[in-house]
Amino acid sequence: MMANEESRKSTGTNALRGDHASSPKTGPREIPAAALLSFLKELRGVQTWTEKDLTKILRIGLTQAKEAIAVLQLQGYIHPAGNTGKWRVTEQGEIVSEAKPPRFTRQSIENALAGIHDRIKAANENPATAYRITEAVAFGDFLRDAARVQAADVGIRLVPKSDSGSITSAPEHAAELDFLRELRGKTALLHVVPYEDWMGFRSHQRLL
Repeated sequence: MMANEESRKSTGTNALRGDHASSPKTGPREIPAAALLSFLKELRGVQTWTEKDLTKILRIGLTQAKEAIAVLQLQGYIHPAGNTGKWRVTEQGEIVSEAKPPRFTRQSIENALAGIHDRIKAANENPATAYRITEAVAFGDFLRDAARVQAADVGIRLVPKSDSGSITSAPEHAAELDFLRELRGKTALLHVVPYEDWMGFRSHQRLL
């Protein structure tokens, strides 16, 4: 079965280094721009939010959150809500994060995620498939307590079963995208993309 899991993420616009999730060997974790944009997208329809919301969703420290907010404000993607200490996502922030008006019920999203969970399991058990799925997570505003939500984002890591190799050439990449489309099925409730490490650090729901 699927399990909810909150994890840490890297976020930045190109990359921010922070005080949370660091180690003596690797140093501070960087925050990719894509992770920051996933945060903006998740807050579509939320009137205002705070630094604590950013730390909770991306699983980062407060210092790192303050740095991220400074970058987002500089880019014009957020602006302060008066002198309240809260923030709003701007229209430009919604555009760049590809946020859409929430129109699905949370139950419909959960049903769609249950379906792709089953397809992932079946694909891994089928020896004829070209790929093995090693990571699969879902994230988005369906994780929040909202009546209407956007399509869930789903990150899936594929590993080719053949010795020929990695998903680096154009034909291999195209084949990977075709495989992900098959896993998604004919639904507008899921946005399925290749897995990136930051997806497993931010708040998410595991599908594998």
